[in-house]
Amino acid sequence: MIRPIPLARRSTIPASDALTAAMFLPEGNGKITVRRRIKMPSTMKILRVVAAIVLLIAAASAQSAPAEEGAQQFARIGDLKLQNGQVIRDCRIGYRTFGHLNDDKSNAVLFPTWFGGRSQDLMANIGPGKIVDSSKYYVILVDALGDGVSSSPSNSSAQPRMQFPRFSIRDMVESQHELLMRVLHLTHVYAVMGISMGGMQTFQWVVAYPDFMDRAIPIVGSPRLAPFDLLLWQTMIDAVEQNSLWKDGNYTQQPVPREVDQISQLALSTPEHYNQEMTREKFFASLKTPPDTHFDTNDRIRQAQAMMGLDVSAPFGGSMQRAAEAVKAPMLIIVDAHDHMVTPGPALEFAKLKSAETFVLENDCGHLGPGCDMQKVSAAVAEFLAKK
Repeated sequence: MIRPIPLARRSTIPASDALTAAMFLPEGNGKITVRRRIKMPSTMKILRVVAAIVLLIAAASAQSAPAEEGAQQFARIGDLKLQNGQVIRDCRIGYRTFGHLNDDKSNAVLFPTWFGGRSQDLMANIGPGKIVDSSKYYVILVDALGDGVSSSPSNSSAQPRMQFPRFSIRDMVESQHELLMRVLHLTHVYAVMGISMGGMQTFQWVVAYPDFMDRAIPIVGSPRLAPFDLLLWQTMIDAVEQNSLWKDGNYTQQPVPREVDQISQLALSTPEHYNQEMTREKFFASLKTPPDTHFDTNDRIRQAQAMMGLDVSAPFGGSMQRAAEAVKAPMLIIVDAHDHMVTPGPALEFAKLKSAETFVLENDCGHLGPGCDMQKVSAAVAEFLAKK
């Protein structure tokens, strides 16, 4: 309650100024006696305040509005401490979502990228009749560290080029865990799956966070690269670092020699498949084509190093038996019998230790096997995901 001002302090103002008074009493003489005078804000000030409020509401609405399905999105998860003690500063994770999360948040499927791939490259695998049906599942495609979309040597201003710390497959998983927990507010997913390096991340997920998923599907992945695989990836790294354009990562032109692509082609499929797809004329013409440089060389090396360092048994003293015993989720492990890029032995050994379901492709496509037998793979994945 506002107390009246004592009579001795009363003042009078013209009636035309009455808008400035909060409490007034007419006295019949054309003037107003003010008991408490409160200066009202000007019209311009009011309009400025209203405009500011409208802008804040609009900004909040824009932030809360759901992104268009499949649109590239980014999450900043702060500084990410790595397994080696180093830190990725202001770590950014790219991702895309498809489908709808159900009411109890039980239909989410995490799908990280392969070596050199981006979430955009995975989009063709999502939808009815494909590897993951987005009409049934809420699919989250995640750009792995070092792919040029998420934090990478090629896009970090704080840690550019080879100043960007060396990271591991486990670090990729940790960044994705942060995305799910802190940004998407998911404490559990229905399934984790991935192809090639995405399959390696899947193996790491089931060992590092065994209670986080109900299903896991590594496709032509590995829990630990075999010696032949290590030879392949180290040879490609050596080919880059011996190039005169390399300059310890401070290049001005991508130092990707033709040998890198040729080594990759030797391991990517099989002689039978390569000879079916390639003619002598196409081969000689390819020698005149510049090597593919879409994948930044520093990014390439950091991701290759991450794959080479993968060993899900490391926390268990090198015992793959103990690592497999730590896994709680049922697994469908898909390999190609003739894969020379990520040889199937370690994955099949893990499947045996885990008593996991396996699906062995017998085509002549090698590491490209899932693409060659996409219909079979999609059917096997759909059946496995539908199991109760």
